[in-house]
Amino acid sequence: MKKYIPLVILLGVSLLGILMPAIPTQIVTEGLNSGDIAWMLVATAFVLLMTPGLAYFYGGMVNHKNVISTMLQSFIAMGVISIVWVVVGFSLAFGDSIGGWVGNPLTFFMFKGVLDGKPWSLAPTIPLALFAFFQLKFAVITPALVTGSLAERIKFRSYILFMVLFSIFVYAPLAHWTWHPDGFLFKLGVLDFAGGTVVHMSAGWAALAGALYLKRRRSHVEANFLPPANIPYVLLGTGLLWFGWFGFNAGSAVGSGPLAVSALAATNTAAAAAGLAWVLFDTAKGKKPSALGFSIGAVVGLVAITPACGFVTIPQSIFIGAISSMVSNYLAHLRTKTTLDDTLDVFPCHGVGGMMGMLMTGIFASKGVNSAVVDEGLAYGTFTLFKNHLIALVLVSIFAFVMSYIILKVTDLIEPLRVSEEDEKVGLDISQHDEFLVEA
Repeated sequence: MKKYIPLVILLGVSLLGILMPAIPTQIVTEGLNSGDIAWMLVATAFVLLMTPGLAYFYGGMVNHKNVISTMLQSFIAMGVISIVWVVVGFSLAFGDSIGGWVGNPLTFFMFKGVLDGKPWSLAPTIPLALFAFFQLKFAVITPALVTGSLAERIKFRSYILFMVLFSIFVYAPLAHWTWHPDGFLFKLGVLDFAGGTVVHMSAGWAALAGALYLKRRRSHVEANFLPPANIPYVLLGTGLLWFGWFGFNAGSAVGSGPLAVSALAATNTAAAAAGLAWVLFDTAKGKKPSALGFSIGAVVGLVAITPACGFVTIPQSIFIGAISSMVSNYLAHLRTKTTLDDTLDVFPCHGVGGMMGMLMTGIFASKGVNSAVVDEGLAYGTFTLFKNHLIALVLVSIFAFVMSYIILKVTDLIEPLRVSEEDEKVGLDISQHDEFLVEA
């Protein structure tokens, strides 16, 4: 009977959709801007493309026996989180605030009042439903990012449960804290333009918790290095991520004005600088320049510029990308000297990259780039913003790590997280999905 529970839950949600169809009464059109709507429709599609991009990025780096399972962990997030978001996720993140900590789950339950709702206060020129679905794409990719640390040893069913719990109890509260006008980090003055805190730090700390909880892969114990399955997949994934990130960052301007242009330019520049910095840093250490190195470096640059892209100048983004890339490179190298089995270095790249971006925002944020900045960064002689970002960094880190560890423990009690030793040896493609790559 246990295997039917997920299907019963989905059918129950489907029935709710019939009983609570959220039929709009009168759709709001006043104040909407067709240019902003057009751009945000495109940006929303761009951000969704990042999750298949992540699937190729991660899938190319794992062992050939686990490519399909790793890629599916990203793709399935598009299905699972899309449903969770419509049912309750959007309400928890952007519903009426409960003490600045989380949204009221009933505010937009089953998308009630979304199609005919007033535009979001910080996105007044696009429909509320468009804002909701733009934000959904961020919620989709965040748990998918975590899978990089759990790859090659997590049970598929357990991962689904973890993803749902993580979305509800970690992602949604962090989104509320940071992006809701009544969220306590928002009120503190913390700046996160497109998700360095909400997406990358939360995923990075959850990844660290997962690596510690699941412990090392058997293959990692027996052989400290296993070759990536398909480097061209990694390059393809990097290209899709870089492309989609323009929607991720420039779309977070929630309009088609100069701020979106500035964010797009900073995003591209930081990614370029970070990719080059990773390769040059490797070369300085005596390694050969590699496709894998440039790809990872570019993604670190995209991560680091995410919270800052709407607040810093384009030349500053070169520094942010380059420095963050070298720090992540160094920490990823240190990680290999430990027994920590963060399969694809999610914490050194996404977690540390997100934290670097948050600190850099506290240093370089400028009113000249974004008039919404109240307190400028440390580089302009004021300490308030940097101090607030340090406070937020500590609070978010503790919350994301502790809550993720608790969720892993709860998930493990309900459905064991790790596959058996035999299943791991065979590979998750076959043991979890009865599928496999055909060797050329």
